[in-house]
Amino acid sequence: NPGDVFLLPDPGYPDYWSGATLGQVTFEKVPLLKENNFLPDLKSIPEELARKAKFFYINYPNNPTGATATREFYEELVAWAKKYEVGIISDFAYGAIGFDGERPLSFMEIPGAKDVGIEFYTFSKTFNMAGWRVAFAVGNADIIDALNLIQDHLFVSIFPALQYAGIDALKAPERDAEINKIVDRYETRRNAFIQAAEKIGWKAFVPKGTFYAWMEVPKGYSSEEFVDLLLNEAGVAVAPGNGFGEYGEGYVRIGLLIEPERLEEAVDRIAKLNLFNDDLAEIPLL
Repeated sequence: NPGDVFLLPDPGYPDYWSGATLGQVTFEKVPLLKENNFLPDLKSIPEELARKAKFFYINYPNNPTGATATREFYEELVAWAKKYEVGIISDFAYGAIGFDGERPLSFMEIPGAKDVGIEFYTFSKTFNMAGWRVAFAVGNADIIDALNLIQDHLFVSIFPALQYAGIDALKAPERDAEINKIVDRYETRRNAFIQAAEKIGWKAFVPKGTFYAWMEVPKGYSSEEFVDLLLNEAGVAVAPGNGFGEYGEGYVRIGLLIEPERLEEAVDRIAKLNLFNDDLAEIPLL
């Protein structure tokens, strides 16, 4: 309802803010900081704000940082949501894309999660069906009922053939093998990019999921200044971190969506700008 308070992650997917604005709700941003592995610090949320909040959006594996959530964090979140009666909206868009042999954890796997929230899942990332607009939500029945009402008024239904295609993708005998191939491809690209960046002293928060790398900008530059420099002087296009929120300032997001050789070429071009120390950067692991 207009005037309700939403809690949104910062940095985060910009459509969260626009959706909240369209709904005429008030939203407060919750910082995702490197020192906390880009997880919200629930203890830092003021008591008054927690009691006012109606919903809290979370997104792991995370866009733009590539961070993943731990079971301990999700358990703490369920307890926090029950205490303050806040609905949790988990965006699990990148739920199939996890690296280093680790499967990303679904919020719905946590006991009590269905009592306090729902989880969205899209076919866009896992099945390369971006633009088909096929997705589903599971979880708390009351929230799902409200979502169904909104969906009915806005769209009624998406084209049935696309829905059947999604069902076939889920039921396909080769589903897991094909998804593993896609994830392996992204992991190979991640490794190639991070290793190349490490060689030139460019610090990275090594992503454990998604197909993004969240990179710190060199000292003396803002996110947008660094983006402009890379585009104009190196011919490399990246996304400025401040486009994902106030706490994204000082970072850029790299899309691991091209082959390793092209990613390495991009780093080679950036290296010629002599922006980083020659010493190897210490790369913090999740």
